[in-house]
Amino acid sequence: MKKLSASTIYLLESFIFSFAFRLAFTTYVIYRVQVLGLDPLQLVLAGTVLESTVFLFEIPTGIVADLYSRRLSSIIGFALLGIGILIEGLAPLFSVLILSQVITGLGWTFTSGAYSAWITDEVGSDKVGQLFLRSGQLSNFGSLLAILPAIWISNLNLAYPFLVGGAMLILLALFMVLFMPETGFEPVPKKDREGWRSMFVHFKAGLNLVRARQVLMIYAIIALLIGLYSEAWDRLAQPFLLQNYTFPDLLGVQMDAIAWFGFLSASALLIGILANEIARRVIDTSASQQLLRALQWLFIGMFLSLLFFTLSGQFFAAILAMLIFDVLRKVSFPLSNAWLNQQLDSKLRATLLSMTGQLDALGQLSGGPFLGFIGRLRSLRTALITSALLLAPVSALYRRIEHNMDSEK
Repeated sequence: MKKLSASTIYLLESFIFSFAFRLAFTTYVIYRVQVLGLDPLQLVLAGTVLESTVFLFEIPTGIVADLYSRRLSSIIGFALLGIGILIEGLAPLFSVLILSQVITGLGWTFTSGAYSAWITDEVGSDKVGQLFLRSGQLSNFGSLLAILPAIWISNLNLAYPFLVGGAMLILLALFMVLFMPETGFEPVPKKDREGWRSMFVHFKAGLNLVRARQVLMIYAIIALLIGLYSEAWDRLAQPFLLQNYTFPDLLGVQMDAIAWFGFLSASALLIGILANEIARRVIDTSASQQLLRALQWLFIGMFLSLLFFTLSGQFFAAILAMLIFDVLRKVSFPLSNAWLNQQLDSKLRATLLSMTGQLDALGQLSGGPFLGFIGRLRSLRTALITSALLLAPVSALYRRIEHNMDSEK
């Protein structure tokens, strides 16, 4: 069967994946709080299990992608993600949730380094930045279209979105088997593979490259800090709203928590599509310095909006800050991904991307329980303030990278 172009596949998969993922997770916090009855520590521990799995398997799966096939690694990853998400909806039990997190985490490890490495090699590192931004727009659009179906399905049963979204991702993996090309990657010849020894040699080569380049060492610290702060936002921001505010009507329309979270998701996605388009037009994604300056301002905005969200005390002010934070965060992903891919050797790309993914997982693994304990012992507000403080140095570190790259010229 004839393969489609890599760019077409990447954009189409971005749309479908985001639709399925948003369908599954628009109301997942309500499911975990109201149906499973999880407290703040349990909410974070579920994420900790996922990140523990990522931490353990991130680099091995990245090395496999570099040695054998990034296409195959991506397909396996999407299939496992679908299976893991589907499992969460099978029974309202904490043990079932934990099992789903293990399988989902394993799925992430197969895609995290391999998928970006695959598309970068297919289109070239100088062009992939624009594709990442366009992908971000289609991802936002897919997520936007999923919100109303997610709310409708959730009103039938809060577990149903996991079943439908997971099944869609499994079908996406089958689609990739039929149509996903791989022409820009050359696997290590069979005669040069030496099993586990090849994996260790490959890992050591990647580690030596990071040690030799100070900008990659600094980026490793950034990846760790992003992991440390993010678990509190991802797991506790919506429970913070549920705990601290009565959800009001909007323009005379009665709105419960499910409707409000759907409205917030839709608003963030619409603004995100516009923000990605502005970034695509304004920022030269092939120029490292422009990317670094943009990332500095984005992370300043993220720090300030996260702090304001936590301290405002007013529902609509908190909502505005939440929207700003989510939009800035969405724009930061493709820009940081584009910059990092420009710095990496193609033969080690998936491995090095997996290393940064492992550092992010280590941050979430360390920060998640710590911030969860703070949320339980003190308050969710205190946990989120601590999260903001962990995020604060990231902009300065990007400035340090820019300074070092200027010095290298």
